[in-house]
Amino acid sequence: MPVTVFSHEDCLDHVTPPGHPEQVARLQAVARGLSGLAVARMECPMGADEDVQRCHPARYLERLRRAVPQQGWVQVDGDTFMSPGSLTAALRAVGGVCAAVDQVLEQGGRAFVAARPPGHHAERETAMGFCLFGSLAIGAMRALEVHGLSRLAVLDFDVHHGNGTQDLLWNEPRLRFVSSHQMPLHPGSGHPSERGAHGQMTNLPLRPGSGGAEAWRAWAPVLEDLRAWKPELVLVSAGFDAHRDDPLGGLNWTVADFGRLTRAICDLAEDCCDGRVVSLLEGGYDLDALADSVAAHVTELIRGPHG
Repeated sequence: MPVTVFSHEDCLDHVTPPGHPEQVARLQAVARGLSGLAVARMECPMGADEDVQRCHPARYLERLRRAVPQQGWVQVDGDTFMSPGSLTAALRAVGGVCAAVDQVLEQGGRAFVAARPPGHHAERETAMGFCLFGSLAIGAMRALEVHGLSRLAVLDFDVHHGNGTQDLLWNEPRLRFVSSHQMPLHPGSGHPSERGAHGQMTNLPLRPGSGGAEAWRAWAPVLEDLRAWKPELVLVSAGFDAHRDDPLGGLNWTVADFGRLTRAICDLAEDCCDGRVVSLLEGGYDLDALADSVAAHVTELIRGPHG
C-alpha cells in the first residue's frame, strides 16, 4: 500500500526547556524509525487559519500568535511551552494532517504525519499537555466539511486520553471517536460514561500495568462495530507512550502490540474504505521505544490488504 510521510524541518524549531520530555530529539528518533522504509516524502504545508478555526475560535489563534516569544520560552500551560518557532511548527502539523487527508481521499493510499508538537490534548480554547492545536480533530473536520464525508472513524491509542479531540468533536454526529488510555493518568478524563453529544464516543480505560493482551480485548469488539458502521476514512492519533519503557506512562505494551493494533486498523480500513488511513504522531517519550514503535506502525501501514 502506498504510504506518504508528511513532515517538515520547522517542526524541529519547537524547542522546549532542557529536560522536557516533548523534545526535538523525538522527531529525530522518528526519522531513525522511518529510515529504510519504502515511503514517499512530502513537506507539511502551513496550516490555514480557516482549517484551524473549524475547531478553535479566531481569538484563541490570535492569543497564541501574541504569546510567541522573541527568544527563550513562554509557558502557556503547566507543562506546555512555546519558543520562537513553536507556532510555526504547530501550524505545520495542522497543515500536514490536512494535506494528508486531501491526498488520501483524492488519490488513495495511506499517510503518516511525523510532526510536533502533538495535538490531542488541546481543547477549544486551551493549550495543554504539550499541545497547541487539535491537529487530528482539525483534519477530521476538513474531511467532513471540505470532502463531504458522512462517516469518519477517529482512533487514539496514546497512553493519555485524547481529551482535546473529544472536546473538539463532542458535538459532531458524523464520526466515531475511540480512545484507549491508561486510567488513572493525566489528564484525568476518558471515563466510559463520556459518550459525546450523540453517543458517538467510546472510551476504553486500561488499568496501570496492563499490556497488549488487555488492550486487544478492549479494541477488538469496537473495531468490529466500526466495521459494521463502514467509515469512509480512518484517522489515527498514534501515540507510542503506552510502551513499557515510556517514562510518562504505566502500561506494558511492546513494539509488537503497536504493530498488531495497527494491522487491525488497516484491516478495518481495507474492508470499509479502500484502505484509507491517515495517522498522526502524538506521544512517545522513550526515544528508542519511539523509533522502534514508529517503524512497526508504518511497516503495517505499508503492508497490502490483510498482509
